[in-house]
Amino acid sequence: GTTWTQEIVDLIHNGGDVKNSERAPTHIRFPFIEWIFPSVVSGLEQANEMPSPRILKTHLPIHLLPPSFLEKNCKIIYVARNPKDNMVSYYHFQRMNKGLPDPGTWEEYFETFLAGKVCWGSWYDHVKGWWEAKDQHRILYLFYEEMKKNPKHEIQKLAEFMGKTLDDKVLEKIVHHTSFDVMKQNPMANYSSIPTEVMNHSISPFMRKGTVGDWKKHFTVAQNERFDEDYKEKMADTSLTFHFQL
Repeated sequence: GTTWTQEIVDLIHNGGDVKNSERAPTHIRFPFIEWIFPSVVSGLEQANEMPSPRILKTHLPIHLLPPSFLEKNCKIIYVARNPKDNMVSYYHFQRMNKGLPDPGTWEEYFETFLAGKVCWGSWYDHVKGWWEAKDQHRILYLFYEEMKKNPKHEIQKLAEFMGKTLDDKVLEKIVHHTSFDVMKQNPMANYSSIPTEVMNHSISPFMRKGTVGDWKKHFTVAQNERFDEDYKEKMADTSLTFHFQL
């Protein structure tokens, strides 16, 4: 969802200029502010070298976000995805990304995710924290499932939030260029430029399926029941709701 939204934002910013968006891979175009990797320039250094206005990436929960982002009234786009698909996607991502801990077996990872012992913390704390803050700050809260269901509508919403006006032709062009199948083939968006020892696409491609409901192929009946109980308990205190299938 993050990579998808980054590509959409870049194209809106460029007025739909596809060639401009192919100027560099995603991780070069968008500094990942908390990313530090030995012998590689850090996301923060990369951001500091860029002229304003900059488009940055973060996975931080709101309580760890640098206070200046909110103090300076930055525009923030947040993308939330239902936790079952999020778990499956994250599991396969951790299998192929050697910069992250080995997720172990699916059964082990299921427990790890439920306990919130994953990078960037508990899914529940993350989505609820940003949801609670969205009315106090300039935060556009998007849902992956809505983006899949009606990409044109959500891209239009994003453009308005960014203060850009797109005609229908440009909008359709962005919808096409940011569709899963097109992005999967785009070396500037599919992370294929990252060395194999860091991201091994033969284990699992970075752009794997991009669907809603793939969790059904992974969750056992018992796991699903257990997850639903946990979800009901942890989401009881919020107005935030998710769709687990389209």
